[in-house]
Amino acid sequence: MKRRSLGQHYLRDEEIVKRVIELAAIRNGERVLEIGTGRGTLTAQLAKVADSLEAYEIDRENYLTTKSLLNSHHAKLRLGDAFKAKPRFDVLVSSLPYSESSTFVEWLSELAYDRAVVILQEDFARKITANPGERNYRAVSVIAQLSADISLKNPVPRHAFEPPPRVNSRMVVFVRKRELTRKKMVLIKLLFSMRRRNLKAALSKLGFDSSVGTSLGSRRVNSLAPEEVHDIISSFKPSLGR
Repeated sequence: MKRRSLGQHYLRDEEIVKRVIELAAIRNGERVLEIGTGRGTLTAQLAKVADSLEAYEIDRENYLTTKSLLNSHHAKLRLGDAFKAKPRFDVLVSSLPYSESSTFVEWLSELAYDRAVVILQEDFARKITANPGERNYRAVSVIAQLSADISLKNPVPRHAFEPPPRVNSRMVVFVRKRELTRKKMVLIKLLFSMRRRNLKAALSKLGFDSSVGTSLGSRRVNSLAPEEVHDIISSFKPSLGR
């Protein structure tokens, strides 16, 4: 599948590449991972500063283009889907296809790493940093904020890409807090499928003990802070007979 069909717009602006690498603050000996090399603009510069670089590209044409730019013995380029792998890394750097953003957040939340610098669609960046009660506060907001401290950095103009996207982008930094299990992420998404209901009603409807989080029972699910959600799902037990 072509990356462009996944919503990929190729990063080409050298100043943006420079800023992304500055934010990554790669230190000696750190293992660096890049997801989606595109045409290799970012990959080639990462190879100059990283002692160990592993880069994934799903499209063969892009893979070959990127390979032609690399002459570093410590850069490993792989043709394949990083989300189906469990690579070991300290720092992740990526300009993701917009359509892969939610998949990326869940994938990253399961892994042990130090930090990540990613270019995301502006609206999605705002969603994963949304506050409880805000219109765009969703399950992915909770998952992202539980697993990492997230900060929004420089805006990325449309002309930094080829072809230019129709939407704005943003550099986003993730600093790992904890790993989340797949089970916990499923429970968060289940709970937020009823985000407008109060907690007690949502738990009962989902077949969980509605006495969990009794002091929060009258509050709407989408008003709960990430840590409150985590406390609730950590004590989930299915009701008998459900």
